[in-house]
Amino acid sequence: MIHYHGTPIGGTRQDAARLLAGRHALVPFPRQDDMGIVAESCQSFVFDNGAFTVWKKGGQVDVDDFTRWTDDWHRHPGFDWALIPDVIDGDEDANDRLLEQWPSHLAGVPVWHMHESIERLQRLTMTWRTVALGSSGQWRSPGTAAWWKRMGAAMDAICDDQGRPACRLHGLRMLDPAIFQYLPLSSADSTNAAVNGGSVSRFGMYTPPSAGQRASVIADRIETHTSAPIWQRGPQTELAL
Repeated sequence: MIHYHGTPIGGTRQDAARLLAGRHALVPFPRQDDMGIVAESCQSFVFDNGAFTVWKKGGQVDVDDFTRWTDDWHRHPGFDWALIPDVIDGDEDANDRLLEQWPSHLAGVPVWHMHESIERLQRLTMTWRTVALGSSGQWRSPGTAAWWKRMGAAMDAICDDQGRPACRLHGLRMLDPAIFQYLPLSSADSTNAAVNGGSVSRFGMYTPPSAGQRASVIADRIETHTSAPIWQRGPQTELAL
């Protein structure tokens, strides 16, 4: 499993370089602050189109600008893929049209939003090499009982009788061992290390002195865990049911 750490990283540029060196990063289109560090020091990286930020604040993703940005970077050896522009609370037809418009020469990953139909998820997993799973609608908060129930239904629909998914899966905002250890994800992302590196209270008496060191400790702890090899209902899902 690939652990993608969301950027930008708080603190100094030295803090960012310390955290990102040798890791995998997710760079959001609206915040490209650490792109230089990512390009020079990360093993690989992916691009986030910024739809989640737009969804929270209101507005619209500039699809043309995002596509040009991806085109500028896709030849970099560390580039893995870009999330194809989507509307988080949009209808399925609108998001399917955005997929059709994505240039075929750019490695892109479609997003299935949890408020969308299971049928659309099945269709995407039969068509695309990788599909990203996004929490939305009444299931916008990963890890809740309702969320696990919906995720269980999704996994049941796209995994075979041995628990193997139909394609590679990426978990958006799911880089939490309490979540990804129960799901057969190929990768996941979160901004946990970037956001909480500035928090002193979560470390107690043995607090690393700088934000960069604290962020690195958080990332190290996350990366000691990996995803489930197959889908099988675990304690979290059973509680949801």
